[in-house]
Amino acid sequence: MGVIALPLPARLLLALAAGLLLWLSFPDHDIAVAAIGGVVLLGVAMWDVRARLGALLGFLAGFACFVPTLSWSGIYVGAFPWFALATFQSLYVALMGAVLVWLQRPLIRAGRVLPAALLIPVLWVLQELVRGTVPYGGFPWARIAFSQADSPLARWAAIGGAPLITLVVALVAVPLVLLVVTRRLPVVALALALVVGLGSWAVPVPTSGDSSARVGLVQGDVPQPGLDFNAERRQVLDNHVAGTEDLAADHDDLDLVIWPENASDIDPLRNPDAKAQIERAVDAVDTPLMVGAILDEPSPAVSNASLLYRPDGGEPERYVKQHPVPFAEYVPHREFYRLFSDKVDLVRVGFAKGDEDVAFRIEGEGGTFSAIPTICFEVAYDGLMRDAVRHGEDQGYPSLLVVQTNNATFGHTAESTQQYAISRIRAIEHGRSVAHVSTVGVSGFVNPDGSSTPTTELFTAAQPVDEVVLRSGLTVSDRLGPWVEWASGLLVVGAGALRLRKRLAGRLGDRRPSTPQTEDVTTGA
Repeated sequence: MGVIALPLPARLLLALAAGLLLWLSFPDHDIAVAAIGGVVLLGVAMWDVRARLGALLGFLAGFACFVPTLSWSGIYVGAFPWFALATFQSLYVALMGAVLVWLQRPLIRAGRVLPAALLIPVLWVLQELVRGTVPYGGFPWARIAFSQADSPLARWAAIGGAPLITLVVALVAVPLVLLVVTRRLPVVALALALVVGLGSWAVPVPTSGDSSARVGLVQGDVPQPGLDFNAERRQVLDNHVAGTEDLAADHDDLDLVIWPENASDIDPLRNPDAKAQIERAVDAVDTPLMVGAILDEPSPAVSNASLLYRPDGGEPERYVKQHPVPFAEYVPHREFYRLFSDKVDLVRVGFAKGDEDVAFRIEGEGGTFSAIPTICFEVAYDGLMRDAVRHGEDQGYPSLLVVQTNNATFGHTAESTQQYAISRIRAIEHGRSVAHVSTVGVSGFVNPDGSSTPTTELFTAAQPVDEVVLRSGLTVSDRLGPWVEWASGLLVVGAGALRLRKRLAGRLGDRRPSTPQTEDVTTGA
């Protein structure tokens, strides 16, 4: 088997190259096929090594990927938080490497190379599950699935969500791993890769809907990028009011207008002036307006909310963000983390956690529909998005997914386009159009098949409008939930149980007393 004797320096280089290929698969490079190459190189580097080396190789690959992919996280807060985040994320890939090779090695030594190789996609799925879950709710960014928005493999999201895309990408890599390490191409592995690769074209994704709605987005821009983007909070609010008035001047047929997250960091429920400015915008467009706002409640915390204002007045309906971002919107164990960086004190007030899904009912010209709000990083969480869609479906109307976000704190980086790519995957996964609006860009509309309208530029004021497809019904992914992760977990548990059973049987065999030899009296032997 060709690379079993591969020297350590070569394995280390392969792991680093694997991580760099994974980085190149994400926006703004968008080389989707590079993700397959990354899985191949790491699979080859880890082939038939011990768990300790597997962990090291996994860490190197993760570090080479996450450092450049997450560089936006340190753009205004410095290198320490950026490298701390990249290092912490790399530990999950290290854990994956240790578990993978521990399960693989007995199979490889027994000549069962196909089952050993098929563990690669299973462990990638579970690594992303754990990384996106713990601690503090996890950080499900830079998953292989989110690099595939322009790939036909993205269509598998309709069947199994983001986890199935990751599984399929890694499954396509399996025959290439085996080709390198065994110098032959198993027919079964090749057939599996062809089925999932070419079969993606057969996965049905919707291109039409039950009805449509005319929707406008207001990207108001901010006075300056960075952590002080809201130092002139009134200016940010005024920008969005002015953008809405420009929108109203050009369009008088809108069913819904959407502002981004943080469009009003002045609480409009408590500040009469902010309230008056928003009502001015509502009067201008004479249609429902979704406003991203910060509410000074529940004291002493604040809430990140989406408020729905209607032309007929009244108290706005609200959705409160259910998954505040740790270290950005609240700081867990502040005293402990302050030992490493005083940047934690930039988050002075914690954000409260919302506790329910919301679907805003909108009476459009083409009929009633639901607008399902999610805020910023919430779009990256599988379960939260699935629950929101199911709740919207329960309302009995076709619906639209809304992602309200603020990318001003990440400057001119790939964070905004990486997030937009996630919205494109969600559109396919849930069979819904997505209206994605940012304070500073990028903003745009995603169709239920994942295709997108042209997006806005960063740090410019813009008011894109589209006739948005509205759909009802649940996809297979919505109905079955996290079945890919459950199946992967069961496979790993089964493989681990077999590994331990054989190991235990081997130890018991070593302890059995040997049969005493009797002396041959005829020969004296």
